Amino acid sequence: GMPLPPAEEYLDINGEPLNPYAREYPEEPIETGVSVIDGLNTMVRGQKLPIFSGTGLPHNMLAAQVARQATVRGHEEEFAIIFAAIGLKSEDALFFLNEFRRTGALRRLVMVLNLANDPIAERVLTPRTALTIAEYLAWYRDYHVLVILTDMTNYAEGLRELSSSKGELPGRRGYPGYMYTDFATIYERTGKAKSKKGSITQFPILTMPHDDITHPIPDLTGYITEGQLVLSRTLWGKGIYPPFDVIMSLSRLMKDAVGEGKTRDDHKYVANQLIAAYSRALDIRNLAILVGETNLSWRERRYLRFADQFERKFIAQGYYERRTFEQTLDIAWDVISILPEDELTNIPPDVSKRYYRRFVFESVGDVGV
Repeated sequence: GMPLPPAEEYLDINGEPLNPYAREYPEEPIETGVSVIDGLNTMVRGQKLPIFSGTGLPHNMLAAQVARQATVRGHEEEFAIIFAAIGLKSEDALFFLNEFRRTGALRRLVMVLNLANDPIAERVLTPRTALTIAEYLAWYRDYHVLVILTDMTNYAEGLRELSSSKGELPGRRGYPGYMYTDFATIYERTGKAKSKKGSITQFPILTMPHDDITHPIPDLTGYITEGQLVLSRTLWGKGIYPPFDVIMSLSRLMKDAVGEGKTRDDHKYVANQLIAAYSRALDIRNLAILVGETNLSWRERRYLRFADQFERKFIAQGYYERRTFEQTLDIAWDVISILPEDELTNIPPDVSKRYYRRFVFESVGDVGV
């Protein structure tokens, strides 16, 4: 075959964290095309936002969908994806490769592949290699880079095995005591720099052993990253994709990346209202199990209908369906308008007046006084 192309730069794969003084605060949204992320937990350029999943949940499908759909508005030509597959089974690796080839995502994507039967040392190097490629594209070529790391649980297991082989003293559940520091050397290679046009955003995915969010891997990840997106086994059992647990999910940087001039002026208000209303609806569902739906007030029954539509229309989304910010927010208003307007206490009256769909409210039966 042909020789390898000549290298332009040689970089240390361990990298260097950004100088805190040189960091620029993230304020620009990334449009993933997935309503729950874009609408309720907006990903911000320069953020590290992990997905906490579980065995058997569709995190691989979600990773492929985000890799295919994500973009920064106005910077589509300078947007790139680095996809690091860590310790994947052969069939999962083939799924990603075939999906990216078939949809044309490979035109803007670099894939770093480590299989489950590859050496442990390679597994530990995989995310570092991917991030070094991202740093080159961001800091040398002015690209906005989204780095998807899946599965960080496989990385942590490899780190534990490597540590054990060296005879190091184990920490929590047998993982090395320095795992927090090791995670930080990966996650902190993210952000925006004041003197650079490019940026690096991380989207790590990990499977929680036994769905335990207090397990050392998700626990330590949550301390370092700026939020988390949690997948729900209950919603997945209902046939809802992507099965996000809205109540458990959070994007800590969202508040500064949404609003007029970035997404839409009503974004922050309607997101807060959706979460508050859904939380109340879940409580009413539990009450209905005890006393029966017929013994609820008409407002409480409205909350039950809202919760059903919220799950079926807003959270649920086709695997090949891409929604813009505007489409996501329009669906949000269609759903929230099932409730009486005076229940929307998180939305200013002037915003509600412009977007509230009274015809939706009136089209739903069981209206009381």
